[in-house]
Amino acid sequence: MTDSAARPTANENHLLISAYSTHPQSPLLAVTRRISDSGCNLVDARLSTVGRDVSVIALALGSWDAVAKLEAMLTRLEREEGLKLVWYRTGPKALQSNLLPYVVEVVAADKPGILFQLADFFDRQGITIESLHSSRYRAMQTGADMFSAQITIGIPANMHIAALRDDFLEFCDHLNLDAIMDPMKF
Repeated sequence: MTDSAARPTANENHLLISAYSTHPQSPLLAVTRRISDSGCNLVDARLSTVGRDVSVIALALGSWDAVAKLEAMLTRLEREEGLKLVWYRTGPKALQSNLLPYVVEVVAADKPGILFQLADFFDRQGITIESLHSSRYRAMQTGADMFSAQITIGIPANMHIAALRDDFLEFCDHLNLDAIMDPMKF
């Protein structure tokens, strides 16, 4: 049996929860209350308002029975409060000590396909996207439609960083994107 297929220990059961509601109502309080009331612990969470909707993604951790209790609570929450919920059992993220965290920031005049082209570039290089935030906005000074993205990537430690940076900046120049790629500092 491999590690990824191993049965979780008694207190290592993970439940990934996605909850959605319409702004200004947020599913954060309702979801985190159920996680706490079930006896689970909140391991990781993200909240974002996209368009008119608020989304929460939360990873809960607990014993098998606490996670089962949380699943029952989420079923009631969905039915009684009208939130849109999706959840499933998962596991912890595997450690990837061979990946170096870098931050990429891109700003450009907005046009269709920019995010796809960025994701495709990193995928072809064997680089994982760990987190991403992109948005479209109107420039205050000119009124031009602009694209902005902040991306955290995992670069394999054996990759030549200077060559990657050169390839990335050439790629961005070709698409008329203003971009930087720097090591994450924290």
